[in-house]
Amino acid sequence: MAAINVRQLDDEVVRRLKDRASGNNRSLEGEVRHILECAVEDDDMEAKRAAFWAMVDPLRRSLEGREHTPGWVLIREDRDRGHRPHLGY
Repeated sequence: MAAINVRQLDDEVVRRLKDRASGNNRSLEGEVRHILECAVEDDDMEAKRAAFWAMVDPLRRSLEGREHTPGWVLIREDRDRGHRPHLGY
């Protein structure tokens, strides 16, 4: 694996990174690695988003002009049947 050095970081930046790392139960190095990985994933996300829309657009075009039931109607029917959303907390 490669290693990089970052020179001339402001002391306040390092302090905030350490605080953030501590809050996320990571080492400073682990936190910086996580931040960099997320930054690269964001770039990859644009390519993924473009690929998604390229895949979805033909389906959207094939459904143009068809009548669709509004989402709120479907939700109301579901709730009337006794189903409740799972909020995950």
